[in-house]
Amino acid sequence: MLGLNMNNTLIKILFTTVSLLTMASCSSVYDKHVQWQAVKPEAFPVIRGIGYAPISLQKSEHKTQRMLMAIKASKIAAYVELTEQVHGQQVSSKTTMADMLISNQQLSASVQGLIRGATVVKSYPVGDTYTTELQLDFKDVYEIYQASLNRKEIKEVQYF
Repeated sequence: MLGLNMNNTLIKILFTTVSLLTMASCSSVYDKHVQWQAVKPEAFPVIRGIGYAPISLQKSEHKTQRMLMAIKASKIAAYVELTEQVHGQQVSSKTTMADMLISNQQLSASVQGLIRGATVVKSYPVGDTYTTELQLDFKDVYEIYQASLNRKEIKEVQYF
């Protein structure tokens, strides 16, 4: 009688183990599709960038062309300032020493990034310098990002 109970217990344990393994393996067979939703921030900062460019140092014989080149250069400089604020600036330095004296020191900086949605607030000459002020509202950036997403909806789900 004791041997029969022992066999029943072993059979129950074996059946339970096989059942659990079967259920665990079935759950990994089916693929799942998880859809994420963007969370809108509570506040959107507004940042400004100002760029300057000398008018008389532009490489042209014509005064009007120098002015147009300075306008463009000041706008690019303002975009660089916005990019520094949004993406940061990478700074590299190298110092060489010989006989406990600095013999060579090099410093370089670079900025790289993409700015979308900036608007020109003001663009004006001040003496021989042209100034451009840009503004970047992160609410506009958020809306541009949301509009550019390639959203898809589930049409049909099939499990194999």
